[in-house]
Amino acid sequence: MRDRGREAASTLSGEIALISGGASGIGRAIAERFAREGAAVVILDLAAEGSDVAESIVTRGGRAVFALGDACNAADCRRAVTMAQVELGPITILVNNAGIIRRTSVLETSEEDWDRVMAVNVKSAFLLSKAVLPGMIERGGGVIINMGSGWGLVGGRDAAAYCASKGAIVQLTRAMALDHGPSGVRVNCLCPGDTATGMLMKEAEQLGESPERFLAEAAERPLGRIGRPEDIADAALFLAGDAARFVTGTTLVVDGGGLAG
Repeated sequence: MRDRGREAASTLSGEIALISGGASGIGRAIAERFAREGAAVVILDLAAEGSDVAESIVTRGGRAVFALGDACNAADCRRAVTMAQVELGPITILVNNAGIIRRTSVLETSEEDWDRVMAVNVKSAFLLSKAVLPGMIERGGGVIINMGSGWGLVGGRDAAAYCASKGAIVQLTRAMALDHGPSGVRVNCLCPGDTATGMLMKEAEQLGESPERFLAEAAERPLGRIGRPEDIADAALFLAGDAARFVTGTTLVVDGGGLAG
């Protein structure tokens, strides 16, 4: 990542950011926020809607491309990195945002669901980091943001696979920060609380709760509201920018105070 000294923390001009799961929710908000701050954006997602996100960014004067692919597949990850290099430039920021949830206990979780949650939430971060790190190291630095969760720091009921996967992301972040800090690569973990996204609605469905009741329960936190994707995108912008130039190996909780009590 370029040394921009003490320029404004909100400026990502000249950066190339790859965001997995960028077609919707938090990933989309991060892609749009980074683009507004001058970064060129690569959206990697299995959902074709990622093309619409990229087009909307380009329409507003930004630079963006969509890579249709599975972040759990090594070949797709390498293909997205190559596309970025050819069409935009070498990746300087990676946001490992792809994620899913299954609201079941160990007894209720199928082996297939366990493997899928671990693949999407953990393996994808491993594969994409493995694909971008050589270039970052060669250029003398970069930024990797891994998407964790409050449930990667404390336990949650009926979400065994999800909690395990997010706990793994927290520890993966720390290990990567130790391994690659000497090469100038900063690695941090962003841990959102309940955020108003399609994934949260899927949680309500899995638990058999009405969306209205589920959202009301999620808003019972010190700041009195549920999170918005833009709240998480702003935190990601901080971690990506020079204001966080001495921050690595940490977890940043953005949950309206949910874990404070």
